[in-house]
Amino acid sequence: MDTQQKDLSYFRLRLQELLNTSFPEIANDQKFIEERSLWTANAYEGAFRSGNTIEQCNEIANYILFEGLYFSKFDTVFQVVCNEFDTIMADEELRPFALKMSPVCEVVFSNYELTDDFAYGYEFDLLYTEITGTIAIWITENGLQ
Repeated sequence: MDTQQKDLSYFRLRLQELLNTSFPEIANDQKFIEERSLWTANAYEGAFRSGNTIEQCNEIANYILFEGLYFSKFDTVFQVVCNEFDTIMADEELRPFALKMSPVCEVVFSNYELTDDFAYGYEFDLLYTEITGTIAIWITENGLQ
């Protein structure tokens, strides 16, 4: 296996792990995964051939691999479910419930300009509160099901 293929597999696995954990809505988008992994492997190889240090090559690769994937809507919903509703369901039900609530909360996310550093801004607290309210209303109307 040549170095390019090895790098491509490495980047594909890293991206897939992140998507499975934090971006389940695109975790099965093979075209996205293949394209992003290929771009990353090519950028890493180009940076290396240009004389950059391994650390610099890794920084360039990470920037490309994870661009637009630093703020996760699902992670936010999951955080709210874990922090605010953990007393009304078993631990093993938290993630499945958060997966169910993600589409329900989509309308709330549409009111915000979500950037990679959104979680560190003052509007995140407002979003968190709105997500909490949306989920509480849904539970009141539908139960935990």
